[in-house]
Amino acid sequence: MDSGQTSGRTAVQGQSGLIIVDKPQGWTSHDVVGRLRRLAGTRKVGHAGTLDPMATGVLVVGINRATRLLTYIVGTAKTYTATIRLGQSTITDDAEGEVLTETIAAAVTEEAIRNGAATLTGEISQVPSSVSAIKINGQRSYARVRSGQAVELQARPVTVSRFDIHDIRRERGGKLLDVDVTVECSSGTYVRALARDLGAALGVGGHLTALRRTRVGPFGLEAAATLDELAAELTVLELDDAARALFPVRELDAAEALELSHGRRIAAGEPAAPGTPPTAAFAPDGRLVALLENRGAQARPLLVFAPGQEAGNAR
Repeated sequence: MDSGQTSGRTAVQGQSGLIIVDKPQGWTSHDVVGRLRRLAGTRKVGHAGTLDPMATGVLVVGINRATRLLTYIVGTAKTYTATIRLGQSTITDDAEGEVLTETIAAAVTEEAIRNGAATLTGEISQVPSSVSAIKINGQRSYARVRSGQAVELQARPVTVSRFDIHDIRRERGGKLLDVDVTVECSSGTYVRALARDLGAALGVGGHLTALRRTRVGPFGLEAAATLDELAAELTVLELDDAARALFPVRELDAAEALELSHGRRIAAGEPAAPGTPPTAAFAPDGRLVALLENRGAQARPLLVFAPGQEAGNAR
């Protein structure tokens, strides 16, 4: 193991890019970042969206200059597979919390479950789980709950593109129902809250017993590696390749690349639809120079990645 870790550190010394991790159960996202700091030999490591310790699956981690891309990855759509238990509600809306209510769910039909999922699909208003990381007066909501305080969070708009029911199993003599689902949703959607709300709509309570994130934006499990695999060989998606996967692309000529490398504006590119992510601008040699957004007849650099412009945002 030691030799594998040393090899990984040597391979990425000073390298910038993304690491797509298949997070194990029981690890916090912060735990994963700590492990990758040691493997990559750099303190500049961050992740694009927390996964609960109970959850497994895709966690996108950036190292060195690629940490500047993470804010754009956080806002991408996510896909999950999950198991919802109907017949019990818990304080955390998942299996790690104390059971609050238990109601026999034997009379709940498959049709009712599918109809309930349908009402939670599309653009909905969702109250986040009280044990979320949302801050209330500077303190995390989950910290308030664990200290015994009552927490009431405001509903917020989210989009659930898919809420597919795959299998329904009767447990404990039919008193409880376990429902396997796939959820595709916008950033900020809580799958735990979907489990809670489905159970509430059916009158029996519900919580999450398993959660696996299978995709974050363009990055799926097929590109992910376990921590053991990364300890043996630290696989990094280079900064340039990561930007091409995440953003619309603009190829620059040499003069445009030079202007952007100094944080100056250039002529606007193709008009972008509202809500479209920034454009990744590449020099003729294939190197990422900047992220751009159009402002009228000009394109303004949001972030400049050219040498000498790594300390912060461009003008």
